[in-house]
Amino acid sequence: MGDLIPKSPGTSLAWNDPVLDLPELLTDVSDAVYIVGGAVRDAYLRRPIKDVDLVTSGSGMQLARTIANRLNGAYYPLDAERDVGRALIETPDGRLIFDVARFRGGDLYTDLSDRDFTVNAIAVDVLGDLNLVIDPLGGIDDLKAKLLRRCGPQSIPSDPLRALRGIRQSVQFSLRIEAETLRDIRAANERLREVSAERVRDEFVKLLNLAKPATALRVAHGVGLLQAIIPELESVDASHWRHILTTIERLNEIYVTFSPARTDETAAQFSLGMLVVGLDRFRHDLYAHWKSGWADERPHRALLNLAALMAHFDWNMVDRCAAALRLSNAEKERLIAINRHQRAVDALDELTPTAIYRYWKSTGAAGVDILLLHLAQYLARVEFDLDQDEWLRQVEITQTLLDAYYTQRDRFVEPPTLINGDDLMKQLGLSSGRKIGELLEIIREAQVNGEVASAEEALRVARAHLNGK
Repeated sequence: MGDLIPKSPGTSLAWNDPVLDLPELLTDVSDAVYIVGGAVRDAYLRRPIKDVDLVTSGSGMQLARTIANRLNGAYYPLDAERDVGRALIETPDGRLIFDVARFRGGDLYTDLSDRDFTVNAIAVDVLGDLNLVIDPLGGIDDLKAKLLRRCGPQSIPSDPLRALRGIRQSVQFSLRIEAETLRDIRAANERLREVSAERVRDEFVKLLNLAKPATALRVAHGVGLLQAIIPELESVDASHWRHILTTIERLNEIYVTFSPARTDETAAQFSLGMLVVGLDRFRHDLYAHWKSGWADERPHRALLNLAALMAHFDWNMVDRCAAALRLSNAEKERLIAINRHQRAVDALDELTPTAIYRYWKSTGAAGVDILLLHLAQYLARVEFDLDQDEWLRQVEITQTLLDAYYTQRDRFVEPPTLINGDDLMKQLGLSSGRKIGELLEIIREAQVNGEVASAEEALRVARAHLNGK
């Protein structure tokens, strides 16, 4: 079976309570049951565990249903042909997912050998000691050596998506990619185009959601995988590519200023310190915006990094890329909105009430993304030659626009309706058409400027406009 790494001081596995409950809950199960892969790796690294993969000599679907029933969770059949089931368990620390499958190849050793990287080819016996690691391929030693190594010569060729996953995990866990593994990753770029768009999308989104996505994108671009996903990047020259990566780095530094990861040291750098001071009252709103999600729980953070990656595209190219990645219509629309209006902040000559209203009318919710991206692009452009006065001006513009969006929404973003189109047609003897929309917009801008506060005043403004006054 391979080596057993016994429990010893400093090397015990950090399991959460539902996992620790499994041996007692499954005492009547006669089949072999093992936790495998990422959950064991994360327990060894003492990282939070949200997904637990199990394999069994019996029925995966049946065992998943048993776990769901005994932990008061929900059961879902994932793949009847491969006998894979899922149990969703709600815990005080969030949702925990158990995916249970029958052995690949008939036994545990074959199952582990058929996995992608050695750090994921480790297991523990659920019905034995949860601190004894079964490690036939040396994954624990590779974790200690900070090395990412394929399980075997066919690991990546058999599934080219593993090349992209390897880059993500090397950055995620700070692992150096072993030479033969890197060679196989480079060789996978053409075959990656043969993988289903949905699988590529899901793995790419995980990469974009990393704490350091620019590092992973730099490696993926260097080995040709990124160009296989977004062919339009093939024509980007070196200086422009460096600017894109720097923008993404700055964007994720900006995120830290309003995230729980912010520390006193975050504000030590002038550029970020001014953001901490200037935008602190919007901290919770910005964090909620950044942490929101899309279809199938795809994180907004990944979408914003993707918008930065495609900032130099025209909106038609963005449309094509979003379609190729099988993003939802809502995600595609947000990317296009960011792209089409990304120069909206530069176009603001003065922050008059009308200008503020027009900014949010044209951008909608994408306006928050545009502001964050604008700040990141500015910092990437100036790099080490930051003009402090100009940066303060940029922060103040952002502060004013966010104040309008989050705290003065009724005035600047969604003024209350004083009069509707039917009222205008009835009172002014007009028929429906474009003119009605123009009059309503004139009234709203007059509201924003404090010139109109009642239906009577709104009607007077409409009449004056029709009379050319």
